[in-house]
Amino acid sequence: MPSLNLPAEGGCRCGRVRLKITASPLLTMACHCTGCQLMSASAYSLSAAIPSEAFEVAQGEPVIGGLHGASRHYFCPHCMSWMFTRPEGLDWFVNLRPTMLDDPGWFTPFIETWTSEKLPWATTPAMHSYAALPAMEEYGELTAEFARAFATGTFATSGSAG
Repeated sequence: MPSLNLPAEGGCRCGRVRLKITASPLLTMACHCTGCQLMSASAYSLSAAIPSEAFEVAQGEPVIGGLHGASRHYFCPHCMSWMFTRPEGLDWFVNLRPTMLDDPGWFTPFIETWTSEKLPWATTPAMHSYAALPAMEEYGELTAEFARAFATGTFATSGSAG
């Protein structure tokens, strides 16, 4: 797997909103929920959980889209690219759509969520699968396992839940 070179920059399809990250993700994921299917117009959405202090909007002003609820989904106001999400009550990270980065080749989902809603043919190389979301107490070990795998450039261990 190619490595993530930091700092990394990226932007929306039209280039009016630009982003910058300065730290590796805490976790990478694919979400199969029907909400993500509708917002991405795809089988699932991809996310890289970036520590909040290592994420910045470097240019432009994204707007809130999606359901306009407590979890805030940010889009470019011009091309409407879904760029990142700030989940309700989880202020320590930002869920970046990794394909917004100029070089997303390093990305592989480590977990997949909401497989109970996935399209029957949709598959990912994720190491862990969950029918909904992992239990909060599982995230500590998942992020530690991901950090070890990401540091070596491979997802060397396998397992599943859900």
